[in-house]
Amino acid sequence: MRGGPRFRLRGGLRARLVVAFGLVATVAAATTGALTFREARTGVLQQSQDAVIRQLRNHLNERAPDIGYPPDQSGLQDLATEVAATEAAGSRRVLVTYGELSATSVPGDAFPELTPDLREAVASSRATVFQRVRDGERTLLVVGMSVTFGGPDRARPASGVRVFLVVPQTAEQAYVDALVTAVERAMIPALLLAVVLALFAARGVLLPVRALRQATRRIAEGRLDTRLAVNGSDELADLSHTFNETAAALEASVAELRDMEARARRFAADVSHELRTPLAAMSAVTDVLDEDAARLAPDTATAVRLISEETAKLARLVDDLMEISRFDAGAAVLHLDEIDLAESIRRTLASRGWSAAVQTHLPPPDQVRGRVDPRRLDVVVANLVGNALKHGERPVSVRLSRAPAEVAVIEEAVIEVRDSGPGIPDDVLPYVFERFYKSDTARTRSEGSGLGLSITAENVRIHGGTVRAANHPTGGAVFTVQLLLRRDESPEEGRS
Repeated sequence: MRGGPRFRLRGGLRARLVVAFGLVATVAAATTGALTFREARTGVLQQSQDAVIRQLRNHLNERAPDIGYPPDQSGLQDLATEVAATEAAGSRRVLVTYGELSATSVPGDAFPELTPDLREAVASSRATVFQRVRDGERTLLVVGMSVTFGGPDRARPASGVRVFLVVPQTAEQAYVDALVTAVERAMIPALLLAVVLALFAARGVLLPVRALRQATRRIAEGRLDTRLAVNGSDELADLSHTFNETAAALEASVAELRDMEARARRFAADVSHELRTPLAAMSAVTDVLDEDAARLAPDTATAVRLISEETAKLARLVDDLMEISRFDAGAAVLHLDEIDLAESIRRTLASRGWSAAVQTHLPPPDQVRGRVDPRRLDVVVANLVGNALKHGERPVSVRLSRAPAEVAVIEEAVIEVRDSGPGIPDDVLPYVFERFYKSDTARTRSEGSGLGLSITAENVRIHGGTVRAANHPTGGAVFTVQLLLRRDESPEEGRS
């Protein structure tokens, strides 16, 4: 089952580190602030509560012997007034009860804060009972306590007077509010500090990563001598060390491959060069033998013609190898000239006797002109037409046209060579311009050298053009060549 959508944070590693540090700092600051607030609030309220209870207990201990027993309404009122007077601000409220009698420090005060549970707890226990209640925006501390009287023998105390004290905790609430404000203000510097630390941490991580990225790009550009500075002994240093080892191994491997390739090219060039002289002599001999073949015995004449054909093939192969070696060595040069491409194609077909076998669709004279190398253009057209005649079916057509120019100073000529055969298999199309490639692996020899299309592609390339092979929708193979005719900077003679 495919997972849900993934959300990725944009901005790279730096943004992720900053956000991560910010989240950690926020959580840490919030947690620390919450714990600090809780402990401080508990401490402030506990201290205030203990002070109120202690003061009330001490006062009642001093005042208890003076209370008449049983107390009357006047005694209860005096006790409520005295307990309320212990706080100079006059914010305390006191309720004293004894049986059905009760007295308050504020006349008519109904004491809505006293719950039945609190009254029951005070009545059933000699311990001090307290609770905090909310009255709108205020917090009130409610304390309940029983006053104990000693009997005549002092052995069994008797209780009956109960004192309830309500103290507003305004000052304590102000302390708590100030603490909340202080915690909130402390979180902002913590976040800023976390961001600064994140930037420093990101810089320490990103600098080696950026250096690695730049080094990788230089390696991809072919600068295999690129190395990274190894600083420290952490994971990034290990990564840099591994990169250097990999780059060194790659450089050594590529250098070895280049050396082997250079030796192979030199070998092919040297062999081709050494074969040219004996081949020239053999060609001269076979020409003489061809002239006398009619006067020779039939078997001898057949052998002479076979030797002549094979010598001609070998000579063409050597010429092609020499041409390929010049391309590989970067020694192939262009000798540019302003020519009429249509006339050049006509001369190519006529010189090889293909004028009657090939259909042409050429523009009028001087309609498509450009600076090209006439010899290399002749090779391109001859190789493509010859390939179509050998491996395709007739009729074979050649079409020349001018491609629409995207920029006013750039013009392209398009040459299409099409045959009427079965076309090129789809699995062969990507490889038709490779050297010595044969679509039929069982066919070990062919009439050509296997280098014609490769030489065609190289000649088009050094002109700055392109060549591609495809199959026509109605049948047959189509080779399309695009050549730049005019450019801002025309290719100079001697370009390789």
